Amino acid sequence: MSSPKRQGRVALVGAGPGDPGLLTVRAAELLRRADVLLYDALAADAVVALAPERCERVYVGKRGGNHAMAQAEIEALTIAHARAGKLVVRLKGGDPFVFGRGGEEAQTLRAAGIAFDVVPGISSAIAAPAYAGIPVTHRAYAPAFTVATGHEDPTKPASTLDFAALAGANKTLVLLMAIGQLRAIAQRLIEHGLDPATPAAVIQDGTRATQRTVTASLASLADAVERAGITAPAVTVIGDVVRLRDEIAWFDRWPLFGKRVLVTRPRAQAAVFADALAARGAEGVVAPTIRIGPPEDPRPAERAIDDLASFDWLTFTSQNGVDAFFDRLAALDADARYLGKIKLAAIGSATAARLRAYGLRADLVPDAFVGEALARALIERAGARARVLIFRAAEARDVLPEMLSDAGLRPSVVAAYRTYTVDDPQFSEKVRGCDTVTFTSASTVRGFAELLGGDDAAAAAVRGKSVACIGPIAADAAREHGLPVDVVADRYTVDGLLDALEAHAAAP
Repeated sequence: MSSPKRQGRVALVGAGPGDPGLLTVRAAELLRRADVLLYDALAADAVVALAPERCERVYVGKRGGNHAMAQAEIEALTIAHARAGKLVVRLKGGDPFVFGRGGEEAQTLRAAGIAFDVVPGISSAIAAPAYAGIPVTHRAYAPAFTVATGHEDPTKPASTLDFAALAGANKTLVLLMAIGQLRAIAQRLIEHGLDPATPAAVIQDGTRATQRTVTASLASLADAVERAGITAPAVTVIGDVVRLRDEIAWFDRWPLFGKRVLVTRPRAQAAVFADALAARGAEGVVAPTIRIGPPEDPRPAERAIDDLASFDWLTFTSQNGVDAFFDRLAALDADARYLGKIKLAAIGSATAARLRAYGLRADLVPDAFVGEALARALIERAGARARVLIFRAAEARDVLPEMLSDAGLRPSVVAAYRTYTVDDPQFSEKVRGCDTVTFTSASTVRGFAELLGGDDAAAAAVRGKSVACIGPIAADAAREHGLPVDVVADRYTVDGLLDALEAHAAAP
């Protein structure tokens, strides 16, 4: 007798207002487990990137009346995937129950007999004003705030908003989706007694690097918004708390504020980079050009690990090599004790940190994080005739083993993994939307050129943008592919690259 089919589950998840750092821990956990991801237009790329590579991603967003999929179709697709036994994450901007139709979707799921979770998200109603330096409440200005929609159900015969109540003094009024009706809403509020001189603000793309804020009196706000070209998505704030913006604005004061930075490193490492960019005011657009996979022939690496006791040094030239090594140990049902007395060398601080994550400390980390510096340090430390196992990418440069051999050491090179170019139909669009392109390895440069159709197309794609590289190896690769390089980090780490980007942005 066949076993009954496993029923899936749906999670209605709030993606927050845009800054990926505002995603909740529960939301991130579900995203990492998702089998299917149905996501809206306001979900940040870095948030969508948290879903595993095996996850089926379906864009169902709506922008300016342009719907990728009708609401009924979204609900039918959600139910179909859940009935197929999958974990479906329905990712909605902000909070799913704050003007997000999450309540309607929950009703549909309950009627269909589908189990579901609801994961609240931070609403743009409070996040966007906060990122613009506007607290929605303040003891000196407003002891209460009201949130209302500026875009009601179009099938209603008339507005059901109580403008007399909304126009009350001594509170803050926050309006979502009000750009299209801003002039009419302001007029109704003034007609119901709100002072035309009341301070007001409109915040576009709140919490993102593209955030823009316009302030004016209530009476002149619509004109100010039109002059500035402010468009949806935007949050409108009306009340005396807007006066505080000049004093406590903070987000748009960060050194990299306003920058949209393309992150080309593998997906598993991209989220950390995007988070670091967000902490400095930039938006990281996650667009991996490569993925990490097994070598074409894994047997040499497996044999080398099996024969590990015959080596004096085990050398890692990347974090990926460390992970590949421990994946093999796990396959052997072994742990770090398998290393015995072998000494460990790491090409840089990030690789050494990856070793520490497995409970190991590198015996050797060179001052400069390149193969030449690692070779010189090993020659000095290991001594002649030392056997050195180099666990690296299949495409890595040969400078390290060649320098060791020339000095009388006995290196053995094994391909622990290889890089593969990803398939991303939206890659060109992501590049167009950025003002800065970053490369953290020569392989990310090669993948970039390949995804765009060759060196000429890659060079054309970065015209007018800044190209930043984590170190000289990536920079040389970029130049070989015809890409002009504007920024090269002095320290070959993500933090070093970010510091270099800040210096470049601050330069006259």
